[in-house]
Amino acid sequence: MLIRVPISLVFCFALMSGTAQAAPVLVDSAWLEEHLQESQVAMVDMTDDDLQYTRFHLPGAVRLAYHELLQPRVPGKPAARLDDAQFAALLGRLGITRNTHVVIYDDMGGLNAGRLFLELERIRHPEVSVLDGGLVKWVLSGKRVDNIPHLRKPVSYRSGTEQRANLATLAEVRRISGQAAPVLLDVRSHDEYTGNPKDVRSGHIPGAQWWSWEQSINMQSGFTFQEADKLAASLAKFGLKDRHAPVVLYCQSGHRASQGYLTLRRLGFDNVRVHTGSMLEYLLDKTAPLARGLAP
Repeated sequence: MLIRVPISLVFCFALMSGTAQAAPVLVDSAWLEEHLQESQVAMVDMTDDDLQYTRFHLPGAVRLAYHELLQPRVPGKPAARLDDAQFAALLGRLGITRNTHVVIYDDMGGLNAGRLFLELERIRHPEVSVLDGGLVKWVLSGKRVDNIPHLRKPVSYRSGTEQRANLATLAEVRRISGQAAPVLLDVRSHDEYTGNPKDVRSGHIPGAQWWSWEQSINMQSGFTFQEADKLAASLAKFGLKDRHAPVVLYCQSGHRASQGYLTLRRLGFDNVRVHTGSMLEYLLDKTAPLARGLAP
C-alpha cells in the first residue's frame, strides 16, 4: 500500500536528521496538482497584471505583482530592491514562513517569477521552486483554475542569519569587464546588445557575451524551459562547463537577468550573480565604456 507523507513532515524529518534536501528549482504541473492542498505549500501568482489574476489563477494562489519587489522608482535611476526588513514584511503579508515551500509562477516563462526566486535564494529560504510553464502550461494541461482571490493568514517572517551572495554591484561589473572570469552574460535582445550606430550610448559592456533570455523558453510547449542539454551546450560555447564557474548576468533593469539567474540555477550553476541595476545604472556613468556589434 502506498502511503503519502505530507511535504511538511518530510521537511521536518529532513531538518531533524541534518540532511535537508533543497527543493527542486522547477516543478511541473503534475507535481503541483498533487501538492495543492498541503498547508506548507504556498503558490505565488506573478502573472503579468492584476487583471489576469482576477480572471483566473491557480486554486489557492496569492497575488504578488512584480513591482512590489522594488522600491518606488526615482526618476533617472534604476529601481532599487526592497531592503531585508521590507522583504521580510512582504513575505509575512503573503503568509509565508521559513517552513513554507514557496512555488512561484507567471505567464511569461519565469520572467517575473525569476526575481522572487532570486530574492528568496538570497535570504536562503529553505524551499523555493518555480512552476515550469507557469499558468500557460497549467491551463494547456487541463488543470483546474478559479477566480476567487486568496489570502493566507499574515505571519511574521524571520530571516536566517546567512545569505547567498547572488547580487553583483556596479563596481564589480566594472572590474570584471573584459576579463575571462567571471563570465559576464548580457541577456537582452540582439539589437540592444549590438547597439545603434546613431546612439553613442548604446551597445553592451565590453567583454560581455550575448546570451538572450528568450532562448531558454520553449514557447511552442506552453512556455516551459528548453531542454537542459540544449541550454548547457549554448553556455559551453563561452567556456561555461563547470557548474561552479562564476557568472554575472545583466540586462536593462535586472528584470530579464533575474530570469537568466533562474535558468542557470535550474542547470545546476551555483555561483551566479545578478547586477540588478544593470544598464540603467551602468549608463549613469557617462564615462563607462561600451562596445557595439556581436563581438564581446
